Amino acid sequence: MLDHIMVEYYGVKTPINRMAAISVSDPKTLKVTPYDPSTLKELEKAIISSPLGLNPQADDQQLIIPIPSLTKEHAQAIVKVVAKSSEDVKQSIRRSRQKALDNIKKAAAKKKDKDKAGPSLSEDEVKRMEKEIDDLTKKYMKKADDMCKTKEKEIKQG
Repeated sequence: MLDHIMVEYYGVKTPINRMAAISVSDPKTLKVTPYDPSTLKELEKAIISSPLGLNPQADDQQLIIPIPSLTKEHAQAIVKVVAKSSEDVKQSIRRSRQKALDNIKKAAAKKKDKDKAGPSLSEDEVKRMEKEIDDLTKKYMKKADDMCKTKEKEIKQG
């Protein structure tokens, strides 16, 4: 739930899960225990400024975060976070696809230029690999979409 939250730490945005242990103390409460207690204020500020609408309470060593009842506005905010996470995953899939296709093209170019060292591919191998990459890309894009839709439905149902 908090994984997407970035904390400003010494001028660098750092994922919250790298700065603190996050645990569930009961179904309505999260505990955030920083690895370095001096970062408690930065963690609190990042959680408050997140789109989740959470209001952490600090004690000496940790943050206690009561999870509010799911109002329509809060549900919409969570759905937006889920949609953004889904889009980030799809961008990562597209980047991986492009990187794989670039590597295939480089290997195919080596086949044409016999002076270059390294693995080389025939045209048939290139076509087969491109199709395989496209099929995998479609499969995982659909999986990301399906997971996003399922999670949105769960959130809206409460």
